[in-house]
Amino acid sequence: MMGSLMNYQRTVFNFRSIVNGKPSVGSNPGVIITCGLRRSPRKSLWRSRVLSKEAIQVVHSLKLAKSTPKIQHLLQSRLSRLLKVDVLDVFSELHRQNELDLCFQVFDFVSKEAGYETELSLYSDMILLLGRNQLIGRAEELFSQAMENGLKPDTRMYTEMIGAYLQVGMTEKAMETYGLMKASGCAPDKLTFTILIRNLEKAGLQHLAATLKDECVDYVDSPDKFIHEL
Repeated sequence: MMGSLMNYQRTVFNFRSIVNGKPSVGSNPGVIITCGLRRSPRKSLWRSRVLSKEAIQVVHSLKLAKSTPKIQHLLQSRLSRLLKVDVLDVFSELHRQNELDLCFQVFDFVSKEAGYETELSLYSDMILLLGRNQLIGRAEELFSQAMENGLKPDTRMYTEMIGAYLQVGMTEKAMETYGLMKASGCAPDKLTFTILIRNLEKAGLQHLAATLKDECVDYVDSPDKFIHEL
């Protein structure tokens, strides 16, 4: 734990020394940070089959009823009757279609149901979707909500929060979250490093990107090959 905190402090110091006296990345019109490393949600472990007929019907019904008073009735009458795997498939399909409002309503409904309270993948998927839509405030609220509900963020949730910050150019917050990830005992993975290193390099923060490349040795298999592929 102490080693992780020391590494994080050195990383933040390097970041601040690089940008000190210069406009922040988010305010510099000449620098564009993007996080478009994937076009679809990271595949969850439970998403391993074709949608059932029942799940497809519910997706269709929810889309027809969105923004109408019928939506709550549908959630109660149709969604609650599905098997858990079908409910998660409904959420995943709405997520894939970028149906933000419907995803939020499904998330809000199922997160209160027994058996879904500890589904970290639901929180991670929502943070990914919010980041994609540049709703960073709501992503932060959801991240905090998970911890308030007694859940411990995993590597993926931290990574999605890092990606959300980078979507809006909040590089320092992304690095702070990276430090918190390590301090919490979660090990960054290849996706974490890919998102951070590519965006730091695009922002012209080559020295900080190099620092993260050095850290890859401690966290990923075949680090030289990984860095080369980056």
